[in-house]
Amino acid sequence: MRILMPCAAFPPFIDGGGPVSSMMLAKMLIGEGHDVRVVHVSDEDRHETYEGIPVHRIKSLNLYWNYYEPRPTWQKMLWHALENGNPRAFFAMSREIADFKPDLVLTVSIENINVATWAAAKAAGVPVAHTVFSSFMMCWNGVMQKNGEDCQGQCRGCRVTSFGRRQLSRLVDTLIGESHDIIQRHLDEGYFPNAESARIPAAIEEVCATEPRPFPKDRPFRIGFLGVHTRFKGLGVLADAARTLSDDLNIEFVIGGKGQGPFAEEVRTRFPQDRTRFLGWTTPKDFFPQIDSLVYPTLGREAFGRASIEAFSHAVPVISTDRGGVAENIDNGVNGYHFVSENVAALRERIEAIASDPRAYVRMSEGALRSAHLYLKPHVGRELSKTLEATFDRVTATKNATDSVK
Repeated sequence: MRILMPCAAFPPFIDGGGPVSSMMLAKMLIGEGHDVRVVHVSDEDRHETYEGIPVHRIKSLNLYWNYYEPRPTWQKMLWHALENGNPRAFFAMSREIADFKPDLVLTVSIENINVATWAAAKAAGVPVAHTVFSSFMMCWNGVMQKNGEDCQGQCRGCRVTSFGRRQLSRLVDTLIGESHDIIQRHLDEGYFPNAESARIPAAIEEVCATEPRPFPKDRPFRIGFLGVHTRFKGLGVLADAARTLSDDLNIEFVIGGKGQGPFAEEVRTRFPQDRTRFLGWTTPKDFFPQIDSLVYPTLGREAFGRASIEAFSHAVPVISTDRGGVAENIDNGVNGYHFVSENVAALRERIEAIASDPRAYVRMSEGALRSAHLYLKPHVGRELSKTLEATFDRVTATKNATDSVK
């Protein structure tokens, strides 16, 4: 199939895992034999091939495209208003569709490229699939949190400011999420009422480990954390659990990633200083060989939790929160443990359990290594390709049936 893939962001611009995931999706689809063109907004308008992927970079269709830079409040408000259906985006994407003539449009997130893309595709009679990596469709800040606490549902302000996004989501034929949780959250709020849904997880390039990890005998057991040092990521919960661990256990902490502001500075002081190493920014390949188990203590309902499957690729079991998409990657007692989110005592118990039972640890390392193969690109790519082909076939069959009745 010919697949037009509008993305919220794409490398070399990196604002987190989204652009990398977009590139991986494009590579998987090309690997499955599809003809793909990526389109996304940037500072210029040009066609190029980036790591073997045809890319059309276009200038911003809104007031600006890089929403990570500070902006006046009035600009932010207008930007969000236009994200509910921007006429400029409709005409720009209509031209893109007319030029590329795709069989299907796959939007990867929707910021900047705009929900009007779906209207442009439907006007051209092209099926639409959409992937969700965050809660941007439902929430002003994209994470459905306020004052550091999870929102139980869409607040009135977000419901009003995302009205157009909800209405245009009716045009999507298939909703793809990296977890059942992120899919269901959108459906519960009335989004994508006409779409079939499919969980297709993130993918990894390779399985780095060749065998399970042995339980450490001549050194401390090493618990790791990899991520941004924010309250949302739950680093404070891990710090408090670390301080209250039994003195009988020989445990160290290896903390990867960085943070800014008062919390990031304060939380470092809460870890036992004689048993904690702060690595700063590091890569998964450098980080995971240094630890025995990863803790993923996020306070919010994240869409997926990529670090968990990167841990699996190194045969590292994961102790994760029981909340959000990351919890779906953990088979409790098989490739790691769950603990009740924000519960310091529950996390401490899980850390003590995995660090004091060599036989259980090796069993879960084996489970982590087995799990990693489920996230390899060929496997995930096949599932994505099947889902998009089924979308095309379903929409085409419905259209043909409608035309025959006429």
